[in-house]
Formats: sequence, structure tokens, C-alpha cells
Amino acid sequence: MSESPDRRHYRRESRSPRRREYVSKGAGRSSSRRRSPGPGPSKPYDRERDRERDRRPRDNGYGDRERVRDNDRKGYNEKDREKERAVDRKRYDGDVKREDPDAPTIEPEKPNFGNSGLLAKETNTIKGVEVKYNEPPEARKPTKNWRLYVFKGSEQVDLIHIYRQSCYLIGRDTVITDIPIAHPSCSKQHSAIQYRQISEKNEYGDVTTTVKPFIIDLDSTNGTYVNDVEIPKSRYYELRGSDVIKFGTSSREYVLLAEDASA
Repeated sequence: MSESPDRRHYRRESRSPRRREYVSKGAGRSSSRRRSPGPGPSKPYDRERDRERDRRPRDNGYGDRERVRDNDRKGYNEKDREKERAVDRKRYDGDVKREDPDAPTIEPEKPNFGNSGLLAKETNTIKGVEVKYNEPPEARKPTKNWRLYVFKGSEQVDLIHIYRQSCYLIGRDTVITDIPIAHPSCSKQHSAIQYRQISEKNEYGDVTTTVKPFIIDLDSTNGTYVNDVEIPKSRYYELRGSDVIKFGTSSREYVLLAEDASA
């Protein structure tokens, strides 16, 4: 025999006070669950939303952790890392270009394997002073005993032998120069006398080699003069016997002569 709806309702409400209090407090659930809000209304299933989520790359395409973890297990090295960085940079540049088509393309800086000059500077340093001049490959010691006779007016004040080495540096810097000049118009590294091996061909086609003296001005402030004519800067100028050399505005004259010649 079925009961009427009113009877069933009456029986549900006719529980004991302890039972009603138990049910009103959550029917055995913890206090934390009673305080937390219940789940909201369920959303309808959206198939397109799930497809879009599956198509979206992880971390927007950058830094795939699973891929890096797999590569670590397979012998991931620095070369592979550089390749991935290049791919990431290219992808990033593409994203920026799409967002701003007018943005300029930034080219990565290429390595420079050219000579920096630091090694040459270090090897061309004497007592902590950088030498402006380097000897050429054809530098040779002279085969003649050349000398410089120094005159001040009509009086000879000095005699300098310049045949013991292939190059003589001239200037005010007494630390590195071979022939010091104290005149204030001269530069610290004013000029250099360089002996060079020169090959010459005669009218018959025979080639002969001789060692000749040259002088070069090292971009001095007041210049170098041979026979009262200023020589070009940073270029070799051939010297001959009895040439008179002057440096800057100094009144001293340096006469070049070989040992067998007379002043």
C-alpha cells in the first residue's frame, strides 16, 4: 500500500532533533568542507575550446620543458642549446614582425676574428713604453760602418756610430730611443734610421742585393729634414753619403758618412 505525499513528507520531518541537527550541519562533512563554497553551475562542454587548447603550443612555443628534459637524457650539449636558441630567436623575431610590420630587423652581432692589435702592442713594448715603429721584413745590419757626425754651427760636438744594429730610433724619450735628442721641438719618437736590403737589376739583367740606409719620419710634429728639405711622413727616404739631417727646429746637423770617408 503506497503512502500519500503528505505522509511521506511528514515522516521525513518527524526525525529526532539530534538527527535534524546532524543533517543541518552537513551530515558528517568536515568543517573545512562546510565553509568552502560548493561547485558552481557546470558549463556546457565546448569541443572547439578543447581543440584550441590542444593546438596552442606549450609556453607559447618557447622553453619546452619536456623537450629540454628529453634532450638532457639523450646527450644534450652546448651545440644543441645554441641551435635551440637560434630557433627561439627566429621565432621571436617572427612574432615581433607580425605584431609590428614596420619594426626594423635586428641582425645578431657576428664574431670578429680579426687582429685586435693587442698582441702586437704587447710584443712592441720596451720598459712599459709602446714603440711606434716596427722594422720591416727586409731589415738587415749594414755592411758598411756608417757614422753620424754631429755639428752645432761649424763645431763638431759628437760622433755616433750607427752600424752595430739594423735600426736606430731617434727622439726625446731617453728610455727607448737609440739616439736621444733633447731639443723641445722634437717628438718623443721622432724618426728612425733603418737599414734595408734592396734588390737591384742592372742593364744586363743581373740582380744584386745591397743594404742601404733609409730614414723615416714617425709623424713628428715639426718634421725631419734631409739637406734642408722636409721628407714625407711615414715613408722611407733613402740616405746617401754626406747627407745632412736635421730634426725639428734644432740647429744641430747630423752628417752621414761611412768609415772610409772623411768629414
